[in-house]
Amino acid sequence: MTGFWNVSRTAKGLCAFAILASYGLLAQDLTGTWQGEVNTRENPQHLRTVLKVSPQDGGVFRASFYSIDQTYLSFPATITLKNGVVRLQIPGIGADYDAKLNKAGDTMEGTIKAGVFPTPVPWTLKRIKPEEAWVIPEPPKPPKGLANSDPSFEVATVKLSPPDSRTMGMRMQGSIFSVMNLTLANMMPFSYDTNIHQIVGAPAWFSTERFDITGKPDGEGQPTQDQLRIMLRKLLVDRFQLTVHKELQEMPVYILSLGKNGPKFSKTEKTGDTPFLVIPRPGTLALSNGTMADLCKFYTGTLDRPCVDQTGLTGRYELSLVWTPDRPQTPVADPNKLAPGDAFPDIFGATQEQLGLKLESAKSRIEVLVIDKVEKPSEN
Repeated sequence: MTGFWNVSRTAKGLCAFAILASYGLLAQDLTGTWQGEVNTRENPQHLRTVLKVSPQDGGVFRASFYSIDQTYLSFPATITLKNGVVRLQIPGIGADYDAKLNKAGDTMEGTIKAGVFPTPVPWTLKRIKPEEAWVIPEPPKPPKGLANSDPSFEVATVKLSPPDSRTMGMRMQGSIFSVMNLTLANMMPFSYDTNIHQIVGAPAWFSTERFDITGKPDGEGQPTQDQLRIMLRKLLVDRFQLTVHKELQEMPVYILSLGKNGPKFSKTEKTGDTPFLVIPRPGTLALSNGTMADLCKFYTGTLDRPCVDQTGLTGRYELSLVWTPDRPQTPVADPNKLAPGDAFPDIFGATQEQLGLKLESAKSRIEVLVIDKVEKPSEN
């Protein structure tokens, strides 16, 4: 009888240990939706924040961070949890969060700092039930395009930009499309959906002569980006006598491929095929609902040669990247002497560390746009 009692007591102890262990495992699982308010000294308004955490993968939780009172965009984040200590990194805003997880595993309390938080700010997050979730804003709907699938400008003017002009860019305001103080080197990459590195045979004035263009589409509705490309291409052909052809040429490129432990980002939960790319400040990128082709376009526009996607990744993703612009690609003698803004690696190192991808120099035969003829336009 005594022996039986001892066995039962041991069994009960094992059962209790198993129950406690299961509670410990639950406390160590951060999967779910977390919410909390935060404010900076510069902005006393309480901003609602949401953190959606995916299941753990290789000791790291992947998450999406939202500041829903500021933007519909999500910023990818990574979280580690050890002995109740939470470490969260949000590269897209350059911020870090250090917190402690309570015993129940439903509240983390700590401070967020760096990036948009120049001084540490208290931030408490609570895991919530679905019915308690705040509504995350939807992306703006794209404008209704023109009914004509092959639109043109009904009327357009082309003039040399004033020498003292400082405004640069393109915009659609109401029914008027404007180009301000741009060269053909600025306009052609947009109109032909390519990049400056893949345009060859351009004359010397291609990158120096600046133009102002104003045009009205030949229809009702606001043109989509693709329709604007068509309209601008037609204008360049008509007013600049532009003729081009495509061919394959071998040239220096950067190959984007998977790293050893990549990728370090998640597929999007958004619907639709419109990517959202935001550069909040130099050295910071947030890409939402984007493909690897979209990421390659960013690299091509940022670096000194085209980027070729060889990741093999399909679908759309949420990712962010923070790097130190124009940082030399050489080791720093004393990392402790880096200024706070220089704590991130160059764009190549950041791509490997934060995204799990590699950017490597190579040569490849890629499609280029060859300019056969182009002339300066006569002013209106």
